[in-house]
Amino acid sequence: MRFGWLSLSLSPAREQDNLRIHQIIAQVQEAEALGFKGVWLTEHYFTGESVYNDAIVFASALAMKTKNIRIGFAVVQMPFHHPVRLATQLALLDNLSNGRIDVGVGKGTVFNEYEFIGYGLRSSDSRKRAQESLEILSEAWKDQPIQYEGEFYNVNVPAIRPAPVQKLGPPIWRSVISTESFRDCGRLGIPILTARLPVSSIASRWKLYQEGMDEGEHGIDFQNQLLQKNAVWRNVYVAESDAQAEDELNIMLIKTRQHMMEVREALNPKDFVINPETLSLWTDPSVSHEEGAAMAIKTGSIFGSPKKVKEQVAELHDAGVRHLLCQTGFGDMDGDRNLTSMRLFGNEVMPSFS
Repeated sequence: MRFGWLSLSLSPAREQDNLRIHQIIAQVQEAEALGFKGVWLTEHYFTGESVYNDAIVFASALAMKTKNIRIGFAVVQMPFHHPVRLATQLALLDNLSNGRIDVGVGKGTVFNEYEFIGYGLRSSDSRKRAQESLEILSEAWKDQPIQYEGEFYNVNVPAIRPAPVQKLGPPIWRSVISTESFRDCGRLGIPILTARLPVSSIASRWKLYQEGMDEGEHGIDFQNQLLQKNAVWRNVYVAESDAQAEDELNIMLIKTRQHMMEVREALNPKDFVINPETLSLWTDPSVSHEEGAAMAIKTGSIFGSPKKVKEQVAELHDAGVRHLLCQTGFGDMDGDRNLTSMRLFGNEVMPSFS
């Protein structure tokens, strides 16, 4: 089983930003030492979440501070980036890291409209913007000129330089939620990232992905490569006892949710309405923080003593998961506590699945 480490940590105040940024660099170096195969960077703006904000620039620092761990994005919010500049930056990153870049892409947050407004945009056309950007990005590393005319982008540029190290450029991944997206990505032969998918739903979603791969007539070897890549995201928190882990994780998730709801209430414009189909107990502002945290613990978290966590990882493996993204930091969690949990997971859980 393959393990990735995912960063989504909050800096609670401007005066802590520098400290928190350097703590994440240290945590990535620790993840590499512990045997995690990839680090995945989230992208959020303006409120201290994903404190580095600019994941592309931050990844260049990680490329210099690490040697073997792959550096991925979960995900690049495509509407916030000009696709030609993004293609150039990612090609440079691929060179700086000697071919260790993975690019998860998405149409942008469905909850934080203030992020779009900060870039002079609104989310109403985000799907179309993201699709155009992805079409350009898919052509960008083919060592030929790019000509594209769309609703948002008209580009006519020579071949992108520098050429990426990886053949045809860094692999592109898709963030998926809807059932149809699993089938579509399977048909297109694109690896997927999915957040907090309940264990009970994994087999059926993987079946849809398999049906899509069959429709796409992909070869068996390529299908197996895709299935090894497809990743499920979980909160991961390991402590000395089950009770300690549950109590501490619950407190941290409640505080995380409080911050999340407060900034959305304060910064989202009054005319913004969240699509009710995207809401869960974790994201629905009408639900109490305690109830939301309970949902996140039940369906989106792995926690407990090393023994219990091994059992939970084994359950995911039995359901078909071969790649687990581990978010070990929550809200403004103390950096030392994060490292302690990481080390317990890396030293006492991961070796059982090597």
